[in-house]
Amino acid sequence: MKNSVPTLEERKLKLERLKKVILKKEVLINKALMDDLGKSHFETYLTEVGFIIEEISFVVKNLENWAKPRRVSTPMNLFPAKSYIHPSPYGEVLIMSPWNYPFQLCIGPMIGALAAGNRVVLKPSEFAPHTARVVREVIEETYKPNEVKIVEGGVSETQELLKQKFDYIFFTGSTPVGKIVMKAAAEHLTPLTLELGGKSPCLIEESANIDLAAKRCAWGKFLNAGQTCVAPDYVLVPKKYQHDFIDRLNFHLKNFYGDSPAGSPDYPRIVNEKHFDRLEQLLIPAKIAIGGETSRENKFISPTVMKDVSWSDEVMQDEIFGPILPVIPYEDLDEALEEVAKHSKPLAFYVFSENSKKAEKIMQDMSFGGGCINDTIMHLGNPNLPFGGVGASGMGSYHGQRSFETFSHMKSVLVQKTKVDIPLRYPPYNGKLSWLKMFLR
Repeated sequence: MKNSVPTLEERKLKLERLKKVILKKEVLINKALMDDLGKSHFETYLTEVGFIIEEISFVVKNLENWAKPRRVSTPMNLFPAKSYIHPSPYGEVLIMSPWNYPFQLCIGPMIGALAAGNRVVLKPSEFAPHTARVVREVIEETYKPNEVKIVEGGVSETQELLKQKFDYIFFTGSTPVGKIVMKAAAEHLTPLTLELGGKSPCLIEESANIDLAAKRCAWGKFLNAGQTCVAPDYVLVPKKYQHDFIDRLNFHLKNFYGDSPAGSPDYPRIVNEKHFDRLEQLLIPAKIAIGGETSRENKFISPTVMKDVSWSDEVMQDEIFGPILPVIPYEDLDEALEEVAKHSKPLAFYVFSENSKKAEKIMQDMSFGGGCINDTIMHLGNPNLPFGGVGASGMGSYHGQRSFETFSHMKSVLVQKTKVDIPLRYPPYNGKLSWLKMFLR
């Protein structure tokens, strides 16, 4: 795949073609995501197809500006030189995507990689096979094999890919697998981005609008049946408001999915039996306040809320990644935040509060990838906001301009004049030190 770098015009034309092919195959994409995850057409467009269409449009509109060489200032001691930063592609990029948003999280990083001028090897998730097949159709209709190559398969294919030398690796998935990818990248000193996860808190401060907090938390948590890396993993609520908060959760969940979520066309399913079994083990019957209905045959777990959860409960040990929402009551806000800070840094953090100063102070003090005040998940909808984790929740970021920058090496170039040649730097150095100290201080 050793080809010349495509021009900006070629990159934009191919991205526009990618958009047209995606829209042409929208019905097939909808069916694939229904087959893999039980997603409604609305949710598929909101979180997968529409998300990607908007990203392509944003990138195409801004690409020329992002790709321009950027002139930077040059210190006096380098006079009369000029200095530039040239964004340039890494070369051959490996993108490995997960199953929970198998279209968006496969195509999304690829857009940035191709916009930057790279060639791509794309590895869709084997746990969403219907979507992987549609992704292949979309790619093969848009790009040549020496531009984008699809590799399908399971663990053995992934292991073989990781043995190869790439110029950049982009991985989205779990923290344990992220460690394996990072170790493999280290063998070739390959730079990489890791988009992982973690237990993202949702803090309800005592001044919060409880009804709206419950509504937006319920939407963010049970979107894609909780199989979202930035879903609220658990809720911290003032003890005196726990009952009211759960009551409003119940009200809004019935509005969303009816009295029987199993019959709702808008409520997705768990991806497979393995994940169903893992999630079912996290249920604590005595603490279930809402939901708790399960069907292994249908890979169904109803929107479930558990009350009076403690930090020592099994459901609080790892990221849930499913439709189970633990509610932890607290009496002292500072103690609750201290407990959050003891754990791994989350990918997202959400605060609901009518006290803007207090909410902003909390967001400044806590360490996390990204988040919202008085909302959940919606920060992903702004292409001007970089998306990524910190610590165990990941490294590096993307979306919008940050995607272009992630897949670009910022090449430094100094352009020196030839008509002037200042003798200060050349030996002999006798008598020149005082002059040097004037410049370098």
